[in-house]
Amino acid sequence: MANIHLTRCQHLSPFADILNSLGAPTASLLEKFRLPTSLEEKSNHYVPILPAIDFAEFARRSQGIDDFGFHAARQLHFGHLSERTRNLIGHSPTLLVALQQTCKWASLEDSNLSNWLERYDDHVRICSRLAGTKGLQHLEHSQWLQNIFPIYVVRQFAGPDWAPATIAFEARYTPTPACQSFWPNSRFLSGQEASWIDLPISFLALPNRANENLPPKDEKIEFANYDIIKTLKLMLPSYLDEGLPTLAEIAEMAGVSTRSLQRNLSRAGITYSGLLDTVRFENARTLLRNTDSKIIEVAFASGYTDPAHFTRAFRRIAGVTPRQFREQSRT
Repeated sequence: MANIHLTRCQHLSPFADILNSLGAPTASLLEKFRLPTSLEEKSNHYVPILPAIDFAEFARRSQGIDDFGFHAARQLHFGHLSERTRNLIGHSPTLLVALQQTCKWASLEDSNLSNWLERYDDHVRICSRLAGTKGLQHLEHSQWLQNIFPIYVVRQFAGPDWAPATIAFEARYTPTPACQSFWPNSRFLSGQEASWIDLPISFLALPNRANENLPPKDEKIEFANYDIIKTLKLMLPSYLDEGLPTLAEIAEMAGVSTRSLQRNLSRAGITYSGLLDTVRFENARTLLRNTDSKIIEVAFASGYTDPAHFTRAFRRIAGVTPRQFREQSRT
């Protein structure tokens, strides 16, 4: 029996919203392809992706909507991603880690979606492909969504106005003049081996802009307003140079069971070791950017006893070595 490939109802909502704004018979169009009509109530439910694509193309033709996928993508925003994906990205210390998490958990959005990174000399491609759809017509409706979400992920780190130099489609697709004017600084490619957008490789080390909203350390902090991740991020740096507490010790400090703390971390999409890696990295990043401490001193101050291990761990998160990061941050 062949697999039934699924997508979240949330991703159909922008197509339905456009149809509703035009006064189209949206409900009957959805019913024609055996799709639920109450998309808003079932935003986190899943539906088969192939009839969803057929629905979008039939609606495009019957209602005379040029470049339906492009207009639907304009209706989407970062908040349309699943809550788990948003949490993973929100707790990622750098854009590289956020993209790695996005690739790892792509199936949360579409069950047959694969995302991966391809590195070149001066740029990175964020690629995507839907398994089992090769050769199908009208995939540009889905591929617009495949490309727009990585753009929104990058914007969490690079700023709301960032746009890729290239937006590529696996489908044979020609954007309308309205689309090209909306993305004036991006070139469009079609008929590629996968859909992808590109970004400068130096962007991988960009820090999470969400962390900039945390109060300075010398301000009084109302801990009730912070989730467990933010609370631990505030506390753990105090222990970096004198032996990090174990998960059991953290649980004892918080007055909860180890299992309960593990569940809280799991809900946020992170492990305790992953959180430690993030805290160590953020501490090292601050020292590299704001002090002239030697690399070995930064390593020790960030909880590493082996400078080589520190360099490998830092590069895994930032995509560059500590020395390269310091040079880039001061350029």
